[in-house]
Amino acid sequence: MTETIGAPRSDIDFAQTFQIEGQDVRGRLVRLGPALDQVLTAHGYPDVVSNMLAETLVLAATLASALKYEGIFTLQTQSDGPISLLVADVTSDGALRGYARFDADRVAEAETRNGAPVPRLLGQGHLAFTVDQGADMDRYQGVTELDGATLAECAHHYFRNSEQLDTAIYIAARTRRARGEKSVAGALMVQRMPHGKSVDPTDAEDAWRRAVAILASLTDDELLDSGLDHDQLLFRLYHEDGVRAHAAQALFHRCRCSRDKVANTLKSFPRAEIIDQDGHVGVVCEFCKSAYAFAPDELDRLFGATDA
Repeated sequence: MTETIGAPRSDIDFAQTFQIEGQDVRGRLVRLGPALDQVLTAHGYPDVVSNMLAETLVLAATLASALKYEGIFTLQTQSDGPISLLVADVTSDGALRGYARFDADRVAEAETRNGAPVPRLLGQGHLAFTVDQGADMDRYQGVTELDGATLAECAHHYFRNSEQLDTAIYIAARTRRARGEKSVAGALMVQRMPHGKSVDPTDAEDAWRRAVAILASLTDDELLDSGLDHDQLLFRLYHEDGVRAHAAQALFHRCRCSRDKVANTLKSFPRAEIIDQDGHVGVVCEFCKSAYAFAPDELDRLFGATDA
């Protein structure tokens, strides 16, 4: 039986913690819908790029939900493939955003080939996790090679090799925007927690293997079905052992760019290096595509009238 403590604002755009009863296994369920659609609408990426960014966003939200932090969690891939950069960040209050950099010709060519998405679309590179809690706190960063067929497998390798924490993650995304469909993405993660001395190691191992096997039975359609709410999905998977679902955190799209932040960034560069031939400066936010224009008189005030 599933016991829910609190409830999300809807059955999409949330991250939810759950615990399998009587086992040292905890999990995270994340679904994205309108928030994901808002991120992707600003860019008009090819579907294959949108899909990789959707997986990056839902993975970032999943990993962030497993941490206690006040600030910004960032997930980033850098690689030599057709999609050279994927960035997603999630604030501790649930605001998410993201963007991708890619070579359109190489992406089009990659779409004609078969193969796993990470080697085919990202190539060789690394996956980095960063937690930034402000100037007064040390930044935490974890880095792993893009060693796997999928982003989920790359995350598995990180937890196994760097954190020594048994982890299994299932990710699905559907972003056929070219067909006029709404974008959706979801992730389910289970992790094996250290058990006390009173727990029989054989029982703990069996419980973990069962949790992973059940996760492997999940399908894309189940995870992405908005008609199957979070309680129903968790009950369907883990009802035999029992599952306790805790309060869900709402997720939403919000960019942190602003005119003041752009102006402060501009001041860190020599004026002569950033102006166009007419003395103007134009900046476009890579995350949300908001455009900021600065006329010469504004730049005079920003840099000082005598600064060339």
